[in-house]
Amino acid sequence: MVDLIHQLVRRAQQGDREAISELYRTYVQKIYRYIAYRVSTDADAEDLTAEVFLKMVEGIRTYRVTGAPFEAWLYRIASARIIDYRRRMRRHPQTELNEGFSTGDASPEESMLAQQELDVLRQALIGLSEEQQSILVLRFIERKSHQEVAGILDKSVSAVKSIQHRALTQLATRLGSESKVRHYLRGSQDE
Repeated sequence: MVDLIHQLVRRAQQGDREAISELYRTYVQKIYRYIAYRVSTDADAEDLTAEVFLKMVEGIRTYRVTGAPFEAWLYRIASARIIDYRRRMRRHPQTELNEGFSTGDASPEESMLAQQELDVLRQALIGLSEEQQSILVLRFIERKSHQEVAGILDKSVSAVKSIQHRALTQLATRLGSESKVRHYLRGSQDE
């Protein structure tokens, strides 16, 4: 897979539109999820995801293979977009107009409860540092290993584990479930 990505990157650097499209298709869902848990609305997540891939297209010619995965570069772009978004939101707060309920199989009540839970989680995550947010999203949403997260963020595995532990503890406190999580973090089976 790594060789295929490097080939796509080389082709994209030479202006191959199909290679750029393939890179987009390969990473768009991962980048969207990474962003979606860290911003207030789905519309903002979609906009920021589009910005990430625009930046990818603009910067692909100067991208250099460094040994880190190509996706690490995309996550760094996404992280910068999120930071810019938060700065804009502090200066000019906005509220989302809800476009209605999804057309999925869930009832309106279930959809509303799921959205409320997501909003609570987003707010709790936003209270953590950028580094902590990145690690939690990469580990638990993107299902990356400690080793993969360390490579993406250019940190040691032990640093990732330590930051993850502190982030989970802070997140549990914010969500009001500190005692249960502390038992979980210690590996205890009691509640």
